[in-house]
Amino acid sequence: MDYRNLGASGLRVPVLSFGAGTFGGSGPLFGAWGNTDAEEARRLVDICLEAGVNLFDTADVYSAGASEEVLGQAIRGRRDAVLISTKTALPMGEGPQDWGTSRARLIRATEDALRRLGTDYIDLLQLHAFDASTPVEEVLSTLDRLVAVGKIRYVGVSNFAGWELMKSLAAAERHGYPRYVAHQVYYSLAGRDYEWELMPLGADQGVGALVWSPLAWGRLTGKIRRGQPLPRASRLHETAQYGPPVDDEKLFDIVDVLDAIAGETGRTVPQIAINWLLNRPTVSSVIIGARNEEQLRQNLGAVGWSLSREQIERLDAVSTVTAPYPYFPYRRQEGFARLNPPIV
Repeated sequence: MDYRNLGASGLRVPVLSFGAGTFGGSGPLFGAWGNTDAEEARRLVDICLEAGVNLFDTADVYSAGASEEVLGQAIRGRRDAVLISTKTALPMGEGPQDWGTSRARLIRATEDALRRLGTDYIDLLQLHAFDASTPVEEVLSTLDRLVAVGKIRYVGVSNFAGWELMKSLAAAERHGYPRYVAHQVYYSLAGRDYEWELMPLGADQGVGALVWSPLAWGRLTGKIRRGQPLPRASRLHETAQYGPPVDDEKLFDIVDVLDAIAGETGRTVPQIAINWLLNRPTVSSVIIGARNEEQLRQNLGAVGWSLSREQIERLDAVSTVTAPYPYFPYRRQEGFARLNPPIV
């Protein structure tokens, strides 16, 4: 397993990390992902650690805290061997203090997460969404205090717009608060919007990408085929409305190229899709999930080998889409591109 620094920080993370969204799964979304119990989770953690994957990502909103609880049980007795990443901000109840990133909510959410995880510190706390109702200075000063007392080590965000992240980074710089070093983002061959603004921002500001849903919400597993119905066991039947939109024809074109490269390399479609991401700028780690040992071992096979330059170029070409304004001139017009050359 290779390791990379998380953004412009000293925290070294594996290029593959494990997403615990299937742990303790319940409800219409997370229940469809999986419902791994503590015993099964411990076995999956064992396999990850054997492979060098020591970063485990969860969130308070995953199955109303059950994911954090199961992860805490799975790592019991080996806390020093793992890195824990969790997230907060999304609603955990109906009350006015049950959502957002106010000082009161952040302190309580951190304490709740520590209790569920059975630990006294969190390696990486990420804000799951931007809270426009709370001043960024209040958010950052609270995170600064939580870092100072040792309850969290590093801070990051997830699903922020470019201006939201840049506003926060500027405030951190101005006041000497901890800077966000990670941005957990959706990025896949079937969804490359991250490249338009967030990737250049991350490269410029030293914010590393933690990629969620690298298989496009289960669409790049190799089981979704042109002219064929969704497999009966696909979670897309229950969860498609919750995930990122994907153009079906574009998806099928991408799968055709993935199939061809799978034949050339002897690798699986998911392994190729994940490996492609590992070559992209600013990507610190790709979060893989698994409902069982077989899926986990297959996804772990995405590392230890490389796509050829020609294969990467074919995947780039088939997955490219026209960027919206104001980004497309920088891709299409020579004068714009000369002022802002693409990140490679």
